[in-house]
Amino acid sequence: MACSRYEYVKSYEQDDKILPNVWIVIRIDGKKFHKFANAHKFEKPNDENALNVMNAAGIAVMEEFRDIVLGYGQSDEYSFVFRKDTSAFKRRAAKLLSYVTSMFTSSYVLSWSQWMQRPLSYAPCFDGRIVLYPSDENLRDYLSWRQADVHVNNLYNTAFWKLVLESGLTNQQAEERLRGTFSSDKNELLFQEFGINYNTLPAMYRKGTILLRKRVVLDSQDEQEKGRQAIVPIHEDLIGNEFWKQHTEILGKYVPGKHVVNSLNKHLERQLAKQLEKQATIAEI
Repeated sequence: MACSRYEYVKSYEQDDKILPNVWIVIRIDGKKFHKFANAHKFEKPNDENALNVMNAAGIAVMEEFRDIVLGYGQSDEYSFVFRKDTSAFKRRAAKLLSYVTSMFTSSYVLSWSQWMQRPLSYAPCFDGRIVLYPSDENLRDYLSWRQADVHVNNLYNTAFWKLVLESGLTNQQAEERLRGTFSSDKNELLFQEFGINYNTLPAMYRKGTILLRKRVVLDSQDEQEKGRQAIVPIHEDLIGNEFWKQHTEILGKYVPGKHVVNSLNKHLERQLAKQLEKQATIAEI
C-alpha cells in the first residue's frame, strides 16, 4: 500500500512490548457474574456444568496458544501462564491480552450448549489483565494465592447456602451466623448440622481446575506408547512442593509429561476424549 499523508498517525501508537525473561500471566474475570449466574439459574453453591463451560473455554485458549504452560480456573476467572521466552505476538501486551480475552469469551459462548440445559439469555462479558512475575517463586505464590482464594470462598459459600437452602435462613441471617467465624467453625457447622465432611466434597470445588499439556496414555496401551498430546484438567493441591516435583515441565524444560488414566471418567469423556479424537483424526490424514 502506498504511503499517504495520513500515515503519520501510526507514530501515536505506544510500544507495549513486554519485558524479556518474565512469566506472563493473563487473568480473565467475569463481569457482573453474580447477575449472570442468577439469570441462568446456576446451582448453589457450585454448578458443575457451569464450571465445565469455563474449563472448556480455558482448554480452547490453551489449544490456540501452545506457549501457555498452565491454566488455572475457579468460579468466574481463569489464569493463563505463558512461558518466559514466548515470542507470541512479539510479546505485545495489547495483542496478547485482547486475543486471549476475546477467544476465551467466544469459546465460552460456543461451549455453553454442550454443558448447560438452559439457553443463554444474554452474552457473558469478561475482562482481562496482564501481570508479570520475574521469578519462579513469584509465579508459585501467585497461583497459591488463587488456590487459597478458592478454599476460603468455597468453604464460606458452602456453609452459607446450606444455611439458606436447607435451614431456611434469609441471606442476611446466614451472613450474621457466619460473621467472625474461622475455617474450623465452618467445617464444624457443616459436619454437625448437615453431616458434611468438607474434605470429601468434589476437588474441583475445593481446589479449582488446573489445565496442563500432557501426553495422555490409557492403561490398556503399551507402556512405551507416547500417547497423544491433550490439555488435561486436574484438581490437585498446587501450593505444596509435591505438585511442582510431579509436573517439572512447568518451570523447567517445557516438554509435556505423561498422564496415565485408568478409564475416561465423566469429566475426561467430554473435556479430554474430544481432544484425543481430534489428535487421532489428524494423525490419520
